[in-house]
Amino acid sequence: MAVNQALSVTFGEALDCSTVTTSTFTVTGPAGAVTGTIACAGTSATFTPTSILASNSVYTATLTTGIKDSEADPLYSNFVWSFTTAPPPTVISTIPPNGATGVPIDQPLTATFSQGMNCSTITPLTFIVTGPAGGITGTIACLGTSATFTPSSSLAINTTYTATITTGVTNVAGAALASNFVWSFRTGSTSGAAAPTVTFTDPANNATGVPINKKITATFSQAMAPATITTTTFTVVGSGSTPVAGTVTYDVINNIATFTPASNLATSTIFTATITTGVTNLAGTEMAINFVWGFKTGATADTTPPTVTSTNPANGATGVCINKTVNATFSKAMDPLTINTATFTLAGPASAAVTGTVSYNATSNVATFTPASNLAPNTPFTATITTGVTDLAGNALESDFVWMFTTGATACQAPVALGAAATFGGFGGGAGMTNQGILTVINGDIGTTGVSTTMTGFHDAGPGCVYTETPLNIGKVNGKIYTAPPPPTVACPSEGTAVTFAIATQAAADALTAYNSLVAQPGGPDPGSGQLGGLVLAPGTYTSAAGTFMITGSDLTLDAQGDTNAVWVFQMASSLTVGAAGAPRSVILVNGAQAKNVFWQVGSAATINGAGGGTMVGTIIASAGITFSTAGNLAITTLNGRALALNASVTMVNTVINVPGP
Repeated sequence: MAVNQALSVTFGEALDCSTVTTSTFTVTGPAGAVTGTIACAGTSATFTPTSILASNSVYTATLTTGIKDSEADPLYSNFVWSFTTAPPPTVISTIPPNGATGVPIDQPLTATFSQGMNCSTITPLTFIVTGPAGGITGTIACLGTSATFTPSSSLAINTTYTATITTGVTNVAGAALASNFVWSFRTGSTSGAAAPTVTFTDPANNATGVPINKKITATFSQAMAPATITTTTFTVVGSGSTPVAGTVTYDVINNIATFTPASNLATSTIFTATITTGVTNLAGTEMAINFVWGFKTGATADTTPPTVTSTNPANGATGVCINKTVNATFSKAMDPLTINTATFTLAGPASAAVTGTVSYNATSNVATFTPASNLAPNTPFTATITTGVTDLAGNALESDFVWMFTTGATACQAPVALGAAATFGGFGGGAGMTNQGILTVINGDIGTTGVSTTMTGFHDAGPGCVYTETPLNIGKVNGKIYTAPPPPTVACPSEGTAVTFAIATQAAADALTAYNSLVAQPGGPDPGSGQLGGLVLAPGTYTSAAGTFMITGSDLTLDAQGDTNAVWVFQMASSLTVGAAGAPRSVILVNGAQAKNVFWQVGSAATINGAGGGTMVGTIIASAGITFSTAGNLAITTLNGRALALNASVTMVNTVINVPGP
């Protein structure tokens, strides 16, 4: 029961209201008698507490025989009942997460709560951010279950900050946090100015036979400002451009926006969904262009309940890594807002709850429980997904899904920290970067420790910030460009400065640290004697015996086996070659594999699809240069990852680079 709820009783006969008093209608709780007021009329009486009740507490209400009806007949015997108040609100996730590093210096901070909050209680006095020099000034925006603190100016680079949400914040019923919530993070050296993009939709573009009761979702590349995602910026229209009535929600944990139609869609009809440039990331950066996709409905609604098709760890697994995340793969696309710490839980011996966070990957239909700390070694655990989870048509699991596993004594392989290099889609050592063609787009930053003239064929959003572009060589950077002085043009005094050089220098140093960390990792097998084409590889470290890896003849598939935190490391003393003449190749991610967890340590140079086309995946850190496609190729070559060259340039032709999210 809500902590501010009044208690109402209905009798079988009209009451003598003069007999219904705080002596004959009483409420007691953990602190004793509850004070309140009585309202009585006809056959009903209501007790309204003077102040809100304690959260998650048992109370007892009593009606005594002193209460009489209108004919002076008393209640036959005391009537007693008990109830438990609702638990207090909690903070279930934050952006950036606790312990995050390389956080953009202009990153707003967002806290997501387990319940709808009273926004008037979330102020600079209850949502506090501090750094080495003391408190940080900023503004606060609150909407439903989330609150965002936007610093008044950029934070200091490479600095640790602490955010605190105090017990002064309450939910809409007036219940406060049980204790202060505190988390910390460390900034990197760059901003978060890269424009957000839509990375995945459900239904997919040009999908047919879509159920008429389907919700429409879009996944973003970055954390977005929830207040900008509305029925104005996310619309759906049917035939004749007829708007579809509905509501829009945004999942701040998974960066997923959902359009829920007010009623079933028309059958066998083409619909168009649009997300406009009015949506922004938390730094206020808009999408570069409207994102539009279409689909066609079928004739029926979806009434099939979802199922859990696999888990990682598997049921009955033993020797599970103590830093393991727990994953469940569903049979169909799920409603992300129903997958949370209430519907996906983990417990140890004696049903002791494990604290953690829950996320959902819309691309792979995988839900992930991430424990807040390492699990106890050599211990059995039980994971449960309840019938509270539903698919995008509103169908729930038919029954709770439960599985068990036992930990071992050691930790799993973890991703390599990239530090300040994490935001860079391309980095050309001290030699710069070169683009040819007009189709190149970098969704992230690029940089070099060289002078600005070593960057050719690029521009970013900075006024006048153009780096030696020609009509045939235009590369759009949806982040920022960092180089040594001088500025690229007179009209761009903010780039090619001592500040941008310092940021580039830090990124270069952190990329080298990451490279050395990859080199130092224990070697693994060479599954194809250097040839990775045609293989399906489980997570792990793979080392080329001859010093080179190739992906030619066929594509490479990386299978996460349902583990969204699975990591791949490829070590080679010499070169990496992807694709052959006239035959581009791709790296395909399945069963929860993510580009952010794939790493290529290249001892010399990397050549990616010299014939153009294909999709490469992962962070490539090469001692020498990295080349994408060849001059004259119009086919777009895609890298979902990063191209970080330590000692030479990065060259590309009509290349799209998408920097993975955190």
